[in-house]
Amino acid sequence: MNGIKFNFLFLAILAAFSIVGMGFSLGARSAIGMIVCLIILISVMGYGFSTKKKYRESGKL
Repeated sequence: MNGIKFNFLFLAILAAFSIVGMGFSLGARSAIGMIVCLIILISVMGYGFSTKKKYRESGKL
């Protein structure tokens, strides 16, 4: 284990908060909130996976 990659930690926390936001939006019956949180989740996860691929290809991971 080389250490903590803080950018991946930040992305994981942001994704978890967007999932929590989806739960709150579901409880409040807010369709707009659900859609916004889902878009944030998809974009954060996509960015995280593409960044991980770049790190793996360059040998930094």
